[in-house]
Amino acid sequence: MHKKIIYTRPHLYPYQLDAFFHDKRYAWIEGTTKCGKTHTGICWLFEQSVVGKFKNYWWVAPTYKTARIAFTRMCDAIREDLRTPNKTDANITLPNGHIIWFLSGEDPDTLYGEDVGAVVLDEDTRMREEAYHAIRTTTTFTQAKIRGIGNIKGTKNWAYKMARKAQAGSPDSHWAAITSADAVRVGILPQEEIDDARRNLPEAVFNELYMGIPTEDGSNPFGAKHIEYCVAPMSSKPPRVFGVDLAKSVDWTVVIGLDQNGYICKWDRWQAPWGETKERIKALVGSIKTLVDSTGVGDPVLEDLQRARGGVFEGYHFTAASKQKLMEGLAVAVQQQKVHFPDGVIRNELDSFEYEYTGRGGISTGVRYSAPEGMHDDCVCALALAVQMMPNATSMWDRL
Repeated sequence: MHKKIIYTRPHLYPYQLDAFFHDKRYAWIEGTTKCGKTHTGICWLFEQSVVGKFKNYWWVAPTYKTARIAFTRMCDAIREDLRTPNKTDANITLPNGHIIWFLSGEDPDTLYGEDVGAVVLDEDTRMREEAYHAIRTTTTFTQAKIRGIGNIKGTKNWAYKMARKAQAGSPDSHWAAITSADAVRVGILPQEEIDDARRNLPEAVFNELYMGIPTEDGSNPFGAKHIEYCVAPMSSKPPRVFGVDLAKSVDWTVVIGLDQNGYICKWDRWQAPWGETKERIKALVGSIKTLVDSTGVGDPVLEDLQRARGGVFEGYHFTAASKQKLMEGLAVAVQQQKVHFPDGVIRNELDSFEYEYTGRGGISTGVRYSAPEGMHDDCVCALALAVQMMPNATSMWDRL
């Protein structure tokens, strides 16, 4: 005798229902941070697995770690007697025998072969295009519905292009945009939180994370036009502050000096043994206030410099949080044209610098900054350290 189970859908707002719950096979949902897209996607996939006729249902994320966040959230959402979770393989078996799998898109070759009844593509703008190709091929027989969800991240990724096709009326496709304004309107977020983010985040980051507005610069936090406006010849005025990024293995030691107006007036870049590096730094900065990267091997180097020059050198320890603060300070300075640099290596590093969102369960909790793989960000870091040492830096950026 079959057990009758009554299911009541969790409360969802109209904009969430409109984005996910319709008859279109494809839906591309461009959502800003904390707008409820992950929560809604979990509800949608669960319902598909309850009423669907196929055995397997997939939640696919860019990494396995991200997929497991959704696995945990769905386990918490389903009543214990109605689910059998497999924590090793990250899947949930329901009373009807259907299985919801939480998978990584890192290796697209692992996404071929199953008969899948429905798929959520989590953080699709960060996912490899080959992973979508594999999933689309896998769902050919089942004609499974697919829901792509993610933050806006520039205009060059495949998910952004699929969203534009759906927006233009591609057959059997639906497009939805969910912004922080929607979340404020229904009470998920307070307007004060959005206003605070607008004040404290670089323009490009805020526009993508909270407004759903893409930037042509993709994931560059400074903005190509803003960088261009700040290009200027080296200043002949004396330095007011210095920033020093110390070499790590194949990286470069970079020293950058700024004059009182924020123009680079001194800079050098080299690779050498630590003894030579310390003497070269002391010769360049003299008695001018200097902020030095003190991370890892930089800590004993900084101690030697401080012993030699007293209060001239201060340290800055890089963590994910402190680097975010430092780079957002530099982004504000670039966008407000409070710092200027010559064309060449420094500008090239700024042009190629990237950010990516970090978080849990589709909710952004921060921004990670770094150079693209195989490239350097030593000049960017040294410039950011010099900007942080400017006399007005504390008043400008202590809120970041």
